[in-house]
Amino acid sequence: MQVALTIAGSDSSGGAGIQADLKTFQALGVFGMSAITAVTVQNTQKVYAVQEMPPKIVYDQILCLFDDIDIHAVKIGMVSSIALIESIARALKAVDPPAVVLDPVMISKSGYRLLNQDAQDALVDHLFPLSEVVTPNIFEAQALTGMSIKNLNDMQAAAAKILKLGAGKVVVKGGHLGEDLAIDILYDGIDYQKLQSRRVETKNTHGTGCTFSSAIAANLALGKSFFEAATLAKAYISGAIEHALDIGKGYGPTHHFFDLYAQAGINRH
Repeated sequence: MQVALTIAGSDSSGGAGIQADLKTFQALGVFGMSAITAVTVQNTQKVYAVQEMPPKIVYDQILCLFDDIDIHAVKIGMVSSIALIESIARALKAVDPPAVVLDPVMISKSGYRLLNQDAQDALVDHLFPLSEVVTPNIFEAQALTGMSIKNLNDMQAAAAKILKLGAGKVVVKGGHLGEDLAIDILYDGIDYQKLQSRRVETKNTHGTGCTFSSAIAANLALGKSFFEAATLAKAYISGAIEHALDIGKGYGPTHHFFDLYAQAGINRH
């Protein structure tokens, strides 16, 4: 069985972070492992507190897994400090990693900045060059490029600029442009590709970015090409959103196992 590692924070509500990553890996037939960067106190309504793990613990989690197990893809989620970013980079440089998918969690889907400028610069300097794929949303792409992104042409221009920051390939997620369709732009340095899906009207979209990037990582672990991995991931996250779960009083999670439930004849929302 192929194996993927997520390096990310724990979401106690189960909808995002390592919990979403591990569910995604499992749903797509990949064995998932984790190196936890932080523990959060959160539910569907709010994040109340965050406790970072010591950088050496994060470094050691990564090294001990690579020392023992063949890992076929790595996904990196939210890392909130320069020390954590540097420790992850040191660990990955020490092990010659497989394809790395970096979800640069810098700005939330509502436009709230989650990473200060110094940490953003460290993310670009240390982790972009190690990443096969980066998956910024519109707000993050704007922050990375200094551009205003209003349409698909802007998304393509931003993708080209982001690639010059050191990543191998880029997915600019257009889910926040406000169009009727959710459109993403893929760029591998040579070709552009557009992915689109029908926008689903639901408030239950907690963890969509984590899930999408993890789905790309899982498909890369399974030997898919970049364009195929992203296309399959887009179909997966679209289905997970369409079957999102109305759990909690706030923003519920996507349904990571919607397809398996359908195959089993289980209809639970």
